[in-house]
Amino acid sequence: MKLVFASGNKNKLQEIQAALPAGIEVVSMRDVGVNEEIPETTGTLEGNAEQKARFVFEKTGLPCFSDDTGLEIEALNGRPGVDSAIYAGEPRSNERNIERVLKEMEGQTNRNAQFRSVFCYCTTHETHYFEGIVKGKLGIRIRGADGFGYDGIFHPHGNSRTFAEMTLEEKKY
Repeated sequence: MKLVFASGNKNKLQEIQAALPAGIEVVSMRDVGVNEEIPETTGTLEGNAEQKARFVFEKTGLPCFSDDTGLEIEALNGRPGVDSAIYAGEPRSNERNIERVLKEMEGQTNRNAQFRSVFCYCTTHETHYFEGIVKGKLGIRIRGADGFGYDGIFHPHGNSRTFAEMTLEEKKY
């Protein structure tokens, strides 16, 4: 089975492919000729995931899925949330986003956070949503060199390492 992932993010594509069972091949939207940047204008993870999946599905006619993921920090009332990728403004930068979060978290004892991902799957006759949450805590500095986004400061519950210190296989669990 072949699915189109409505994203150009190679890191996400790699993580998703590693998490799926054998026999399911995931290709990026770029692999099927969709090279436009897809706006994320709905203000919700659910809406943005559908917006991207539907855009690519309508261009290609191929079964398509997309995600939108946000880092939700308890002490920041759920921020950066849906704005995680653009939290520090333009130009987009993982480093600048992390720097802003760490500055806002200075002196905070409540380091609880979660990654929340919403996936949307679109075909001709149906649209389905799936949600996943990984709870954890924020570190006080960046640790690790792998991963992307906020991985270098996020410690999933039950692990002293950050996502950026883990292999793809370890991150699956």
